Amino acid sequence: MKLMRYGDRDGRKIPCILDANNTPRDASSIVGDFGPRSLAAGALVKLAAVDPESLPVADIAGKRLAPPVAQPFNIWCVGLNYSDHAAEAGMAIPDEPILFNKASSTYCGPNDDILFSPKMTKLDWEVELGIVIGKPALNISKSEAMDHVAGFVLVNDLSERAWQLERSGQWVKGKSFPNFCPTGPVLVTPDEIGDVNALDMWLDVNGKRMQSGNTGTMIFDAETIVSYMSEFTRLEPGDLICTGTPPGVGAGMKPQVWLQKGDKVSLGISGLGEQSQTVVDL
Repeated sequence: MKLMRYGDRDGRKIPCILDANNTPRDASSIVGDFGPRSLAAGALVKLAAVDPESLPVADIAGKRLAPPVAQPFNIWCVGLNYSDHAAEAGMAIPDEPILFNKASSTYCGPNDDILFSPKMTKLDWEVELGIVIGKPALNISKSEAMDHVAGFVLVNDLSERAWQLERSGQWVKGKSFPNFCPTGPVLVTPDEIGDVNALDMWLDVNGKRMQSGNTGTMIFDAETIVSYMSEFTRLEPGDLICTGTPPGVGAGMKPQVWLQKGDKVSLGISGLGEQSQTVVDL
């Protein structure tokens, strides 16, 4: 299945399931919304039993494209998870996944603006594969991991590198500004995505290709990440895991390149759609 949502940030959302022609169908008669609580209550099972073409075409004209799942309670991240990105950063390949958090308030729609604070000096981009948890996971094996995954999403894991790396403390400081986690446009279930560990990904700034990679160069694949994290915490329905980025971030360039007001960022992952954002004043 492919799921999308439309609606203003603070208003009612229209949950949609895409039919065979990728036409959004209004699924609100089946599930009031797609989110942590509805996923926990078996929303995907209910939707899988419905023929999308039996649902009305969604009235989405002029409506904002929202994240495909309502705001998660937790956003988890994996650092330095691409071998070529670790080389770009001049850092050793980690023996275990490097885990950190982003504030859940960073979560926003795929085309929402990137907010620029006058206190920012090193605003950076990161195209990433996101994993959305579908049912609780605690101490699960790698072979069980996909049974606990609702689907996959495209994420831009925005970062303020000066805050992240130069202001002491943990990385969360440079990862948690509002709108630092554009997500979507679509959530694709595991049965629909094919081989999630072989997806092409890219990111452009002002029309110039900055990142080009493939999830096949992840050091720790999607199944390993979910299983590994479940050793230390209980992953909950709706939780988003950002799995790392390929090379081409601004911090890795010589000279380094940072986002400025007015810049336009576009990114995509095969099978998961595309995003487009503009950097604007806070």
